[in-house]
Amino acid sequence: MEKIASFRVNHDKLETGMYISRIDGDVVTYDIRMKKPNGGDYLGNGELHTIEHLFATYARNSELSDRVIYVGPMGCRTGFYLLVRDSVSHSQAISLVRESFRFIADFEGEIPGSKKEECGNYLEHDLPKAKETAEKMLVVLENYSEEKLYYKE
Repeated sequence: MEKIASFRVNHDKLETGMYISRIDGDVVTYDIRMKKPNGGDYLGNGELHTIEHLFATYARNSELSDRVIYVGPMGCRTGFYLLVRDSVSHSQAISLVRESFRFIADFEGEIPGSKKEECGNYLEHDLPKAKETAEKMLVVLENYSEEKLYYKE
């Protein structure tokens, strides 16, 4: 079988940040890399789960909500994928991710969708760690520009 695109990216050169993973027709997939691959520090399950609930909730309630297709974690636990329609500019996508992480960093209260009847693993959340990771990503994304969206060869 042919190696899929994401396995052709040299993970030894990836740093935390945001990248264009692929473009398929009118769908753009962004790689939101929150941890350095193979760095020994990965998103914990509770933290990952909480970020998923908050990131998806924010993105699907933003002004771009009708163009957000998917927000979800990577199996390697180093980040998330954001899939949007190509009518979302790269700068709008960067802003959406930045705003989503600000929402997570500032979030207080009950995690959306975290009741037993709403979630398949409702007990496994870690809001403090999710907020800590969001704060770190805000530093990375502070002056992020479209030029930084491309993987290094």
